Amino acid sequence: MATKALHALEYLDRPEKNPPRPVCVVYGDEPFLRRQAILKLREAVLGGEEGDFSFSAVDGDKAEWRDVLENLSTVAMFGGGQRLVLVEEADDFVTRYRGELEGYVAKPSRTGVLALELASFPSNTRLYKSVAAEGLVIDCSTPAPAKLTKWLVDWAKKFHRTNLAPAAANELVEIIGPELGLLDQEIAKLALAAGGESIEPRMVKQYVGGWRAKTTWEMLDLALDGKVREAMLQLDRLLSSGEQPIGILAQISASLRRFAAATRLMLLAEAAGRRTALPDALQRAGMKPFVLQKSAIQLRRLGRGRGAKLYEWLLEADLDLKGDSAMPPRLILERLIVRLAAPA
Repeated sequence: MATKALHALEYLDRPEKNPPRPVCVVYGDEPFLRRQAILKLREAVLGGEEGDFSFSAVDGDKAEWRDVLENLSTVAMFGGGQRLVLVEEADDFVTRYRGELEGYVAKPSRTGVLALELASFPSNTRLYKSVAAEGLVIDCSTPAPAKLTKWLVDWAKKFHRTNLAPAAANELVEIIGPELGLLDQEIAKLALAAGGESIEPRMVKQYVGGWRAKTTWEMLDLALDGKVREAMLQLDRLLSSGEQPIGILAQISASLRRFAAATRLMLLAEAAGRRTALPDALQRAGMKPFVLQKSAIQLRRLGRGRGAKLYEWLLEADLDLKGDSAMPPRLILERLIVRLAAPA
């Protein structure tokens, strides 16, 4: 049985080699990998569509241990088989119920699989060691560039039914950066444009808007620096060039979720009577080392009050762009920029 985490790239390549255990943990800074790993776990535990009756997802901030335990022990009326209970954003849940979870790993339910989605899962804790020994731990950290390029080539063939040349994969990473969700979107667009042919570097240069990605990051930096007018001008450039609002939100969400996770880690540490340095919290939340100093300055300016609201604001913007609001998409994004740029 494994005694350490399995990286998500290895798990996604051959999920059947690592079947679900009674307790599974999916953690790391890469949201796309976390989503894909959870989808594979769900498929392995529940099977087809009827298995949806045996699936429950709960918010880690609000979940109570007794309710999770009851869910795990209840056999679904339809669907049959095991239950899968997913605790989303479960860092706070783990802090509150660490003792109960350690006991559960030793004697888990036979009727259910418990999956925890975490931003971080320190390997020096008793819970980590017990889950690694008895359960399944999937590390969804951003892969190294060399592994990322190979993964993109394999991913394009397996999930987009297209051949991606290694040089084209390198070009994509150079333009987009190590944001797997965005890379997946670009491969999907390139596969359509290729029309069955191999995706070569010239196609990446032709169809992938490198300046747009750069402009999006500049817009976010300007908003976090409090420069509303300049951020709005960049937003106007993106929209005028044909960039979709939902795509702009997707690009900035990854960084903002890391700010939100770092804020949550700081607040949890304070509630437990500990002190955590801001750069340490940002690093644990998945912020890349080369932007730690800049990110620490931006998060200090943002403040803990607004940092704690980032998850809520991102969810609201996402739902509004998908039809929950009658506001024009531009105004939805402008509202988010103002919230980020308003003085702390």
